[in-house]
Amino acid sequence: MRLIFLIALLGLNMCDKDETLAGHGAADRVWQLVELDGAPYVATATLHFPEPGRIAGEAPCNRYSGVMTTPYPWFDAAQVISTRRACPEMAAEQAFLSALAAMDEAEVSGGTLILRNAAGREMVFTADG
Repeated sequence: MRLIFLIALLGLNMCDKDETLAGHGAADRVWQLVELDGAPYVATATLHFPEPGRIAGEAPCNRYSGVMTTPYPWFDAAQVISTRRACPEMAAEQAFLSALAAMDEAEVSGGTLILRNAAGREMVFTADG
């Protein structure tokens, strides 16, 4: 009986594993966008995973957050909301948020995070610190 209980308990712990990008090496880091669609991204935009199933960050003008529950290697930034502050970098912000919404696949390797989609778009992030 104890063996069955132990196996059941271990099974429950395995189910608690975060199967999203955060659970596969992207958590506990702030990711800085350095390249968008093959060109250097000169504005400042970040992405991080504050808790399982959540994304957040700073776009060039505003803070944003959203939901991300798809299993790795898939990526789906859903229900993204942001503050509504205007600034001179609104075009860079719109490009960042539009690209983030279009991504559907992720790859994390050491200090690099790459988001991409089937249309050939790509976002390359590096880990701060």
